[in-house]
Amino acid sequence: MHSSPQTIFYLWRESLPFCHCPPFPRSTAQYPSRSACKSRLSVSARARLFIPPLRCKPLGPPSICCTSSPSRRLLAATVVVTAVPAPGSSTTRIQTMQKLISSVSHHIRTVIMAPKKVTIVGSGNWGSAIARIVGQTTQRNPSEFDPHVRMWVFEEIVDGKKLSEIINTQHENTKYLPGKKLPENVVAVTDLVESCDDSDILIFVVPHQFVPKICADLVGKVKADATAISLIKGMPDVPYSRKYAASPHTGLAVHKDSGIRLISEEIRDLLNVDVAVLMGANLAPEVANDNFCEATIGTKKIKENGALLKKLFHTENFRINVVEDSHTVELCGALKNIVACAAGFTDGLGYGDNTKAAVIRLGLMETTAFVEHFYPGSNLQTFFESCGIADLITTCYGGRNRKVCEAFVKTGKSIAEVEKELLNGQSAQGPLTAEEVYLMLKNNNVVDKFPLFVAVHKICKGEMKPADMIESLRNHPAHL
Repeated sequence: MHSSPQTIFYLWRESLPFCHCPPFPRSTAQYPSRSACKSRLSVSARARLFIPPLRCKPLGPPSICCTSSPSRRLLAATVVVTAVPAPGSSTTRIQTMQKLISSVSHHIRTVIMAPKKVTIVGSGNWGSAIARIVGQTTQRNPSEFDPHVRMWVFEEIVDGKKLSEIINTQHENTKYLPGKKLPENVVAVTDLVESCDDSDILIFVVPHQFVPKICADLVGKVKADATAISLIKGMPDVPYSRKYAASPHTGLAVHKDSGIRLISEEIRDLLNVDVAVLMGANLAPEVANDNFCEATIGTKKIKENGALLKKLFHTENFRINVVEDSHTVELCGALKNIVACAAGFTDGLGYGDNTKAAVIRLGLMETTAFVEHFYPGSNLQTFFESCGIADLITTCYGGRNRKVCEAFVKTGKSIAEVEKELLNGQSAQGPLTAEEVYLMLKNNNVVDKFPLFVAVHKICKGEMKPADMIESLRNHPAHL
């Protein structure tokens, strides 16, 4: 006994509750067009399932009509179908429906989802190094990612030419990553909002002090279901409110009554999107040279987007591990810059490896204590990921913060002067992070527990001589 089109549609409608098609007409002579049967899947705002009319073989497995274009790819997905009989259905009709379900269920597996569009927000040394990786991974995975990667570039004039034009014609960031070619699918865009328009993944890689202004310009202009991932190693200067972000104010406040705030929290609260973080022992020039290294992605939604984000960054020489302890990943990335400043001071003063090793160890102790104080319950194992001890060691021997602070001691010039001379327009994040951390420690009455962090701040502000740092560490809490 054949079930009627009405009954068949009732089966689809009850079995696939995300289907919003109108019911089939009762007359077997009237069937809706294929376009009228287009059903929107709840699993993704961009997913579509096309159910063709069942005119010819109402009991046979209907074919699933799918389309494919350069912007759409077919992905496998399983839809579980259960038999739900219409009210008043006879036993024979129920049996017929069960047969239909059995023959149809294994066919309903194909959905069409648009590949994820990716934008890199930032184009400095680290941003350009990451662009080399993301440009390659998006091309290798066209079913998951749109290979057209936009990179927001703050326009500058370099040798009489616009930096964006140099990147788009020569495929090289001649100012911040000279000598290294960018993939041709990475396109420089100077308008921030345009660069992020309709993007699914936003990679933030700018100096942390610029985050509030950038997010202010993007409020209400990014997709509601977008995912951001921060590669920024620092802390915001003030917990900005959404109202503040929407204002034209571009200055930075220094008041910290609300305590610690992470960059990822700022981005999340201002843009109302989920935010992951990526940190690790990754000196940009070495990453650009394709030297083997590791990085850690921290995401609280590890089941939902952990695999996708790993695929976006993971290469033969840039190995990714994903963890759920995202706040520890991010804090390690920020605090290690303060320790690197201390290491730079010891180099500038002419101390040897023993002293630097002691500074690194004490810095790690203060980092773990800081994380535990502000985010109790962190996973100790995270400190042994690339974002933890590996990043700390690398930065204390080869990073820009160490380099600037060594020159600061040797030349007697200010931090700002040394940055200008050595960093080609970039900035050292350590001194700024040290100031922010000091204010947090002061507001929470725990200054005495973090003598290394405090010493770095005071030296950078001219309130302590570099030579006095070692004296302040002689009675460190780790020695008591």
